[in-house]
Amino acid sequence: MVNARRRTPGADRPITGRRNVPGGHAGLGDRFRDEPRRVGRKSTTREPVIQEPETYEPEGTEAFEPEATRRDAGVAESARANRGWWDRNADEYQVEHGTFLGDDRFVWGPEGLDEVEAELLGPPEELKGKDVLEIGAGAAQCARWLADQGARPVALDLSHRQLQHALRIGGSFPLVCADAGALPFADGSFDLACSAYGALPFVADPRLVLREVRRVLRPGGRFVFSVTHPIRWAFPDEPGPEGLSVSSSYFDRTPYVEQDEEGRAVYVEHHRTLGDRVRDIVASGFRLVDLLEPEWPAWNTSEWGGWSPLRGNLIPGTAIFVCERD
Repeated sequence: MVNARRRTPGADRPITGRRNVPGGHAGLGDRFRDEPRRVGRKSTTREPVIQEPETYEPEGTEAFEPEATRRDAGVAESARANRGWWDRNADEYQVEHGTFLGDDRFVWGPEGLDEVEAELLGPPEELKGKDVLEIGAGAAQCARWLADQGARPVALDLSHRQLQHALRIGGSFPLVCADAGALPFADGSFDLACSAYGALPFVADPRLVLREVRRVLRPGGRFVFSVTHPIRWAFPDEPGPEGLSVSSSYFDRTPYVEQDEEGRAVYVEHHRTLGDRVRDIVASGFRLVDLLEPEWPAWNTSEWGGWSPLRGNLIPGTAIFVCERD
């Protein structure tokens, strides 16, 4: 779920953007603490909006614009804020980015690096029969692609609304609404795990997630995840020339927070340096076997929040970590 919402605290407007799958699963119940829901039939429509009853707003009511700031935000506050944000913004997100993501593509980030080419989880022909967990799945595009390769994916997301979009698109694999820091699966349930901009950028303690992923992986299992490249936190989140000048310290780990009039967080994104990410991975019991910084391809002329051909040709926008459990 790519979201590139960061803006300068006190700015007048948000920089919006961002995010970042057939066959039944015999014996799936053995690896779940609670039996998951399964997705419905494949939809034939690309219309992304799920209809809801209209809500009445009194005349003169103006939409509240959250205040952008940098301040501490703990595990519980971050989870509450981001669950609410993604539930409220899932429809707009799928409208804006659904075409780029597709229904059944596995894209690692706004550059457009596709798992078909990257093979970070392994050759597609070797995915058949593998149990795979997708974390921060959104509308489960990656899980749907994995299912098409013969894998047995499970799509997990904190946002119920995002998973409703997975239901709308369709598929026959489980959807699970849960926090990545407390995975509702038995130990050693999966061969592989993946996360394309899901969970890791939004949690206050990434080691909670990494240790949970390691727990549910079998020995030798691989976890691949992508996040905003840490260097981007030193630059304004703008796609044009104004986004090419360093505006803050790369070493400032203070979270980016949008908060309401009473100071309650409604969106939180956390910064870790490249070294922090490596130390988190190692301390959580993984081996880091590769680190990719995708270059911006010539065919991709689109902008996504602060990602653009201009910036992508000069500085990395995505970091992809390939980890293995011994």
